[in-house]
Parts: sequence; structure tokens; C-alpha cells
Amino acid sequence: MSEQPEKLLLVDDDDIFLHVLQRAFKKRNFDVQTASTIGEALSLCEDHIFSRAVVDLKLAEESGLHLIEKLKHKQPDLNIVMLTGYSSISTAVEAIKLGALNYLCKPADADDILHAFEQAQGNADVEINSQPPSVNRLEWEHIQRVLNEHDGNISATARALGMHRRTLQRKLQKRPVRQ
Repeated sequence: MSEQPEKLLLVDDDDIFLHVLQRAFKKRNFDVQTASTIGEALSLCEDHIFSRAVVDLKLAEESGLHLIEKLKHKQPDLNIVMLTGYSSISTAVEAIKLGALNYLCKPADADDILHAFEQAQGNADVEINSQPPSVNRLEWEHIQRVLNEHDGNISATARALGMHRRTLQRKLQKRPVRQ
């Protein structure tokens, strides 16, 4: 009698990336379901019990942070890894507080994601960067924190930061600087 494949939910609005991950996890003997929106993901949770989920932070105009909370409410034992190309300290902290097991920056492949699921415990020996973050990185972190405080509302965030909404939108469309 063969072992049942583990059920995995992949949620990302990048169809190509989603398809690549889906194929990679199927090769690793996972039963994979995919969704591009929060609504699709929640609908799949009505029909399937997942053991793992990979959730993108930025789902078009939606926040994957909201999905983490909803998924954990529906399936409390679900292990979630948040995956993002728009990483910030504030979104990482919030993802963990909302119930994500780990937070992973893109680009990431199936092996990176599986490793993130296995790293459930903290690591006190993690390397500490000897250089302070750049001004651009600090700006990105500050914008993300204020955006999070305003529940992703760009207009309210722009007002709080004292900048034009379109300027903020342009800054948010750029990838964050590493340092």
C-alpha cells in the first residue's frame, strides 16, 4: 500500500512561477492545488485539508497577510511559508505573528521552500550583518511598516508619510534594495 501524498496549497498571482512550483512539488510527490487569489485559496480550503501552504505576500491588490490569518482560522494545523519579492522586516514579523511558520524571499525554488518548512525552530547563531542598512533600505522598511499600520491602504499611508499617493505607488512597485 503506497503512502498518500502530502497536500500542498500554492498561492501566487504569477501564473508562470505558480506553474513551475506546482510541477516541482508534484515531482516531489505532493498533491498540489494552486490559487491566484485569496478567494480561490479559501474556496480550495472548503474541499481539501492541506498540511502545507506557500503564500505570496503580494497577490495583485490583495495582501497575503490577510490570507494567512484566514487559512489558520479554517485549518489551524496548516504550516504556512510566506514567500515574497517585496520583503521587509515589518511584513516578516506580521507573517510570523499571524501564524506563518517561516518567511522566504524570492527567488526561491521548491528545495528552498521545503527547507523553510523544516526550519520551524529559531536559530540563535544566525549571522548578524556587520554593516547597517542603507538609507534606501531604511526608507523601504519605514514605508512597509506605515503601510502595514494602515492595513495596506496606499492613500492613508501616503498621507501619513506626507507624500503623494502616486509617488508612494512608484516606490512600492520597485523591488526593495538588499542592504
